[in-house]
Amino acid sequence: MKRVRCGAKDDLLQGVPGIGPVVSRVLVSELPELGTLSNKRIASLVGVAPMSRDSGRMSGTRSIAGGRGAFGGLYMAILSAVRYNEPIRAFYQKRRKAGKAIKVAQVAAMRKPSSSLMP
Repeated sequence: MKRVRCGAKDDLLQGVPGIGPVVSRVLVSELPELGTLSNKRIASLVGVAPMSRDSGRMSGTRSIAGGRGAFGGLYMAILSAVRYNEPIRAFYQKRRKAGKAIKVAQVAAMRKPSSSLMP
């Protein structure tokens, strides 16, 4: 099987702890905007940014919505990173000790590397 090089973005992404070759290529293919948008916009495109559905005086909890195919790749990467990557594990455990649900803590951990993917 022939290896395909994805370029400089791929090399930069693989330098981020918890991002391997598969997740890196998913991110490069699904998010060509990487490196050109702000952290908040990238988090929104990935689907890990909190969205509000407030109307008038009604205010509820925030939920994540939208996103592209990169969400699945980041989700699988964060499952591994929570177990083996010490900084992400500490971040995740801090959220769990604060009383956050498992999925909420995982999405918060997903947002952390996605906001620092590109300079």
